[in-house]
Amino acid sequence: MEPEHVAYGLRASYGLPYVTPDLVVAWERGITVPSSPELTALAGVLWCAPRELIGRPRSLREHRVARGLAPEDVALTVGLELLAYLRMEENDEWRGTERQSAVLAELLELSLRDFVTVTGRDGKLSDLLRSAVVTRWQAYVRPVGRMVSLDRRLVEVTLQELHQDYQGKMMASLTWGGTGSAEDASDNGRDFLDRILDHFWSRVEASTA
Repeated sequence: MEPEHVAYGLRASYGLPYVTPDLVVAWERGITVPSSPELTALAGVLWCAPRELIGRPRSLREHRVARGLAPEDVALTVGLELLAYLRMEENDEWRGTERQSAVLAELLELSLRDFVTVTGRDGKLSDLLRSAVVTRWQAYVRPVGRMVSLDRRLVEVTLQELHQDYQGKMMASLTWGGTGSAEDASDNGRDFLDRILDHFWSRVEASTA
Protein backbone atom coordinates (compact mmCIF):
# COMPACT_ATOMS: atom_id res chain seq x y z
CA MET A 1 0.00 0.00 0.00
CA GLU A 2 1.20 3.47 -0.84
CA PRO A 3 1.26 6.15 1.90
CA GLU A 4 -1.72 7.81 0.19
CA HIS A 5 -3.80 4.64 0.54
CA VAL A 6 -2.85 4.18 4.19
CA ALA A 7 -3.63 7.81 5.01
CA TYR A 8 -7.01 7.56 3.25
CA GLY A 9 -7.89 4.41 5.20
CA LEU A 10 -7.04 6.07 8.50
CA ARG A 11 -9.15 9.10 7.64
CA ALA A 12 -12.12 7.25 6.20
CA SER A 13 -12.35 4.20 8.46
CA TYR A 14 -10.85 5.34 11.74
CA GLY A 15 -11.83 8.99 12.06
CA LEU A 16 -8.33 10.44 11.90
CA PRO A 17 -8.88 13.41 9.53
CA TYR A 18 -5.44 14.92 10.13
CA VAL A 19 -3.47 11.95 8.81
CA THR A 20 -1.65 12.81 5.58
CA PRO A 21 0.65 10.74 3.37
CA ASP A 22 3.56 12.77 4.73
CA LEU A 23 2.67 11.72 8.27
CA VAL A 24 2.53 8.07 7.24
CA VAL A 25 5.99 8.42 5.65
CA ALA A 26 7.27 10.02 8.87
CA TRP A 27 6.02 6.99 10.81
CA GLU A 28 7.67 4.63 8.36
CA ARG A 29 11.02 6.39 8.65
CA GLY A 30 10.88 6.67 12.43
CA ILE A 31 10.88 10.46 12.32
CA THR A 32 7.83 10.51 14.58
CA VAL A 33 6.03 7.81 16.56
CA PRO A 34 2.28 7.13 16.27
CA SER A 35 0.21 7.37 19.43
CA SER A 36 -1.52 4.26 20.80
CA PRO A 37 -4.84 4.99 18.99
CA GLU A 38 -2.96 5.78 15.79
CA LEU A 39 -0.96 2.57 16.00
CA THR A 40 -4.09 0.51 16.60
CA ALA A 41 -5.80 2.17 13.63
CA LEU A 42 -2.71 1.69 11.47
CA ALA A 43 -2.68 -2.01 12.29
CA GLY A 44 -6.34 -2.18 11.28
CA VAL A 45 -5.67 -0.55 7.93
CA LEU A 46 -2.74 -2.88 7.27
CA TRP A 47 -4.60 -5.99 8.48
CA CYS A 48 -2.04 -6.94 11.09
CA ALA A 49 -1.53 -6.92 14.85
CA PRO A 50 -0.03 -3.82 16.50
CA ARG A 51 2.93 -5.86 17.73
CA GLU A 52 3.92 -6.58 14.12
CA LEU A 53 4.45 -2.85 13.55
CA ILE A 54 6.73 -2.14 16.49
CA GLY A 55 9.18 -5.03 16.31
CA ARG A 56 10.57 -6.00 19.71
CA PRO A 57 8.75 -3.92 22.35
CA ARG A 58 11.05 -1.99 24.64
CA SER A 59 9.01 0.48 26.63
CA LEU A 60 6.04 -0.07 28.91
CA ARG A 61 3.77 1.58 26.34
CA GLU A 62 5.04 -0.61 23.50
CA HIS A 63 4.45 -3.80 25.49
CA ARG A 64 0.91 -2.68 26.31
CA VAL A 65 0.12 -1.79 22.71
CA ALA A 66 1.64 -5.05 21.47
CA ARG A 67 -0.84 -6.92 23.68
CA GLY A 68 -3.73 -4.85 22.37
CA LEU A 69 -4.56 -3.42 25.79
CA ALA A 70 -5.88 0.03 26.60
CA PRO A 71 -4.23 2.04 29.40
CA GLU A 72 -7.45 1.67 31.39
CA ASP A 73 -7.16 -2.13 31.21
CA VAL A 74 -3.63 -2.16 32.59
CA ALA A 75 -4.31 0.44 35.29
CA LEU A 76 -7.39 -1.41 36.54
CA THR A 77 -5.71 -4.83 36.53
CA VAL A 78 -2.58 -3.78 38.39
CA GLY A 79 -4.48 -1.54 40.81
CA LEU A 80 -3.39 1.96 39.81
CA GLU A 81 -5.21 5.20 39.12
CA LEU A 82 -5.33 5.78 35.37
CA LEU A 83 -3.50 9.12 35.51
CA ALA A 84 -0.77 7.64 37.68
CA TYR A 85 -0.27 4.80 35.22
CA LEU A 86 -0.23 7.16 32.22
CA ARG A 87 2.46 9.25 33.90
CA MET A 88 4.58 6.14 34.30
CA GLU A 89 4.20 5.39 30.60
CA GLU A 90 5.00 8.95 29.57
CA ASN A 91 8.09 9.09 31.79
CA ASP A 92 9.05 5.49 30.97
CA GLU A 93 9.46 4.88 34.70
CA TRP A 94 7.52 2.14 36.46
CA ARG A 95 6.85 2.83 40.14
CA GLY A 96 4.48 0.02 41.09
CA THR A 97 4.77 -2.10 44.21
CA GLU A 98 6.20 -5.62 44.16
CA ARG A 99 2.68 -7.08 43.90
CA GLN A 100 1.69 -4.67 41.13
CA SER A 101 4.92 -5.46 39.30
CA ALA A 102 4.15 -9.18 39.40
CA VAL A 103 0.66 -8.55 38.02
CA LEU A 104 2.08 -6.31 35.30
CA ALA A 105 4.60 -8.96 34.24
CA GLU A 106 1.87 -11.57 33.95
CA LEU A 107 -0.58 -9.27 32.16
CA LEU A 108 1.94 -8.13 29.54
CA GLU A 109 3.64 -11.56 29.35
CA LEU A 110 7.02 -10.02 30.09
CA SER A 111 10.21 -12.03 30.04
CA LEU A 112 12.64 -11.35 32.87
CA ARG A 113 14.75 -9.24 30.53
CA ASP A 114 11.73 -7.20 29.40
CA PHE A 115 10.58 -6.80 33.00
CA VAL A 116 13.94 -5.37 34.03
CA THR A 117 13.79 -2.96 31.08
CA VAL A 118 10.25 -1.66 31.60
CA THR A 119 10.81 -1.19 35.32
CA GLY A 120 13.71 1.14 34.54
CA ARG A 121 16.58 -0.97 35.85
CA ASP A 122 18.64 -1.38 32.68
CA GLY A 123 20.94 1.51 33.52
CA LYS A 124 21.79 0.32 37.01
CA LEU A 125 22.21 -3.27 35.86
CA SER A 126 24.59 -2.13 33.11
CA ASP A 127 26.68 -0.23 35.66
CA LEU A 128 26.91 -3.28 37.91
CA LEU A 129 27.87 -5.58 35.04
CA ARG A 130 30.53 -3.21 33.73
CA SER A 131 32.08 -2.97 37.18
CA ALA A 132 31.95 -6.75 37.54
CA VAL A 133 33.88 -7.47 34.36
CA VAL A 134 36.57 -4.83 34.82
CA THR A 135 37.23 -5.45 38.53
CA ARG A 136 36.40 -8.36 40.88
CA TRP A 137 33.24 -10.06 39.61
CA GLN A 138 32.70 -11.87 42.93
CA ALA A 139 31.75 -8.60 44.66
CA TYR A 140 28.80 -8.11 42.29
CA VAL A 141 27.11 -11.51 42.52
CA ARG A 142 24.76 -10.48 45.30
CA PRO A 143 23.67 -7.03 43.96
CA VAL A 144 23.14 -8.38 40.44
CA GLY A 145 21.23 -11.41 41.72
CA ARG A 146 19.03 -9.21 43.87
CA MET A 147 18.22 -6.94 40.95
CA VAL A 148 17.30 -9.65 38.45
CA SER A 149 15.97 -12.30 40.86
CA LEU A 150 18.14 -15.10 39.48
CA ASP A 151 19.69 -18.11 41.17
CA ARG A 152 22.98 -17.19 42.81
CA ARG A 153 24.90 -19.97 41.09
CA LEU A 154 23.68 -18.85 37.67
CA VAL A 155 24.74 -15.28 38.41
CA GLU A 156 28.16 -16.46 39.58
CA VAL A 157 28.81 -18.49 36.45
CA THR A 158 27.55 -15.72 34.15
CA LEU A 159 29.62 -12.98 35.75
CA GLN A 160 32.73 -15.15 35.79
CA GLU A 161 32.34 -15.95 32.08
CA LEU A 162 31.74 -12.30 31.19
CA HIS A 163 34.78 -11.28 33.21
CA GLN A 164 36.91 -13.87 31.43
CA ASP A 165 35.59 -12.79 28.02
CA TYR A 166 36.35 -9.14 28.69
CA GLN A 167 39.82 -9.77 30.05
CA GLY A 168 40.52 -12.17 27.18
CA LYS A 169 39.58 -9.56 24.58
CA MET A 170 41.82 -6.99 26.23
CA MET A 171 44.80 -9.36 26.33
CA ALA A 172 44.24 -10.69 22.80
CA SER A 173 44.34 -7.19 21.38
CA LEU A 174 47.72 -6.61 22.95
CA THR A 175 49.35 -9.95 22.16
CA TRP A 176 47.86 -11.25 18.90
CA GLY A 177 50.80 -11.61 16.53
CA GLY A 178 52.58 -8.87 18.40
CA THR A 179 50.74 -6.25 16.39
CA GLY A 180 48.15 -5.14 18.92
CA SER A 181 48.15 -1.84 20.73
CA ALA A 182 46.67 -0.31 23.83
CA GLU A 183 44.29 1.58 21.55
CA ASP A 184 43.06 -1.69 19.98
CA ALA A 185 42.49 -3.16 23.42
CA SER A 186 40.63 -0.07 24.51
CA ASP A 187 38.35 -0.19 21.45
CA ASN A 188 37.58 -3.90 21.90
CA GLY A 189 36.94 -3.43 25.58
CA ARG A 190 34.67 -0.43 24.99
CA ASP A 191 32.63 -2.34 22.41
CA PHE A 192 32.19 -5.24 24.83
CA LEU A 193 31.10 -2.94 27.63
CA ASP A 194 28.68 -1.06 25.36
CA ARG A 195 26.88 -4.35 24.70
CA ILE A 196 27.18 -5.75 28.21
CA LEU A 197 23.43 -6.16 28.69
CA ASP A 198 23.12 -8.20 25.50
CA HIS A 199 26.04 -10.39 26.54
CA PHE A 200 24.55 -10.92 30.00
CA TRP A 201 21.04 -11.83 28.86
CA SER A 202 22.30 -14.04 26.02
CA ARG A 203 24.24 -16.14 28.51
CA VAL A 204 21.40 -16.24 31.01
CA GLU A 205 18.87 -17.26 28.37
CA ALA A 206 21.23 -19.93 26.99
CA SER A 207 21.72 -21.36 30.49
CA THR A 208 18.00 -21.45 31.30
CA ALA A 209 16.71 -22.64 27.90
